[in-house]
Amino acid sequence: MLDFRSPYGHEAREASKWRPRDAREPGQGLEVMLVGVPREVKDHEFRVSVTPAGVHEYHNRGHHVLVEQAAGEGSGFSDSAYSAAGAEVVDSAVDVFERAEMIVKVKEPIPSEYDLLRPEQLLFTYLHLAADQSLTRALVSNRVQAVAYETVQHADGSLPLLTPMSEVAGRMAVQVGAHHLERAHGGRGTLLGGIPGVPGADVVVIGGGVVGTNAAQIALGMGANVTIIDMSLERLRTLDTMLHGRVNTLASNSSNVAAAAKRADLLIGAVLLPGAKAPKIVSEEMVSSMKAGSVIVDVAIDQGGCIATARPTTHSEPTYMASGVVHYCVTNMPGAVPRTSTIGLSNATLPFGLSLADFGFYGAVAQDPALARGVNVVNGKVTHPAVAEAFGMEYTPLSDAILQGAATLSS
Repeated sequence: MLDFRSPYGHEAREASKWRPRDAREPGQGLEVMLVGVPREVKDHEFRVSVTPAGVHEYHNRGHHVLVEQAAGEGSGFSDSAYSAAGAEVVDSAVDVFERAEMIVKVKEPIPSEYDLLRPEQLLFTYLHLAADQSLTRALVSNRVQAVAYETVQHADGSLPLLTPMSEVAGRMAVQVGAHHLERAHGGRGTLLGGIPGVPGADVVVIGGGVVGTNAAQIALGMGANVTIIDMSLERLRTLDTMLHGRVNTLASNSSNVAAAAKRADLLIGAVLLPGAKAPKIVSEEMVSSMKAGSVIVDVAIDQGGCIATARPTTHSEPTYMASGVVHYCVTNMPGAVPRTSTIGLSNATLPFGLSLADFGFYGAVAQDPALARGVNVVNGKVTHPAVAEAFGMEYTPLSDAILQGAATLSS
């Protein structure tokens, strides 16, 4: 049970009094919620937030699920499969947003969706707000209850809803890096794994978290020479053991990063500060020192990127050249493998989505500290300190935002 005397507020019972729909305390019975699943509209985004199996779980708990027509087609799920699972398939996103109390998405709303969001509507999706001021202000202005997958965090620091897509993106980073090292795609013409008598490529991974670890595993499997750079010596020791001493490990400092970038054929940015804008670890000068035709894949681009020369790209136009280096900075990399990504994401998000539906926003965050850490905006207030800091906005602790919203409702 979340103690609202923590950074997230006062007593849980104080917050729960103000739930507009949640007349009962958690554990005294389930709520009934109208859940909306719109089709994703970001460029080449083929994932869907809830599978038919997930709809079945919501339906079994008495909730009603609206699914926009063709929302699951890109991931291989037909409208008929959703109908069979108990969903109501509707014609348009407008139908979903107008009727649903909770919107469950994959990616953050794009500008054309901002005006579809309404006050007190619950939005559960990836948001990456520290890199998107316009979306942050739209959520504040519309008084949306916004819970971000990427900042749901357990007490041990793990990020259960970010992890599956980080695994996908880390593994994909090596695949796309190897592809763009080919001469026909702008690269220097290096085979990642080499051949007998010809060494494999030098792969440098900045960051030893989930993305970096998965990238290193795939790069090693393809026969590359791999170096991982991280600030934590303890993490480097863990990786050295996990990967059986097959990787080079370096402590993160400007000299080590500069030297590693200069020799890299493939440089993967995998730095993460949960909820915050990514720090620029690789400078423009370091990029300019890299070999012509080398490749950068900045997986941190969702949070602004950790490479100074990185800017967001799309699956339609995934790369650009800067200082003679191929840059791949697609903000929704896992969307390229939607079947795997959708199932992996739904496996992780469904228990939290069911909790939000069962107990309502206030009840669910009151009883689950991990979910409470995922709240970025509520009642017109920014409740994540890193997001507020990114844009010089006022930070309001979650408990205060809830109580201020309650005061507004009762006045």
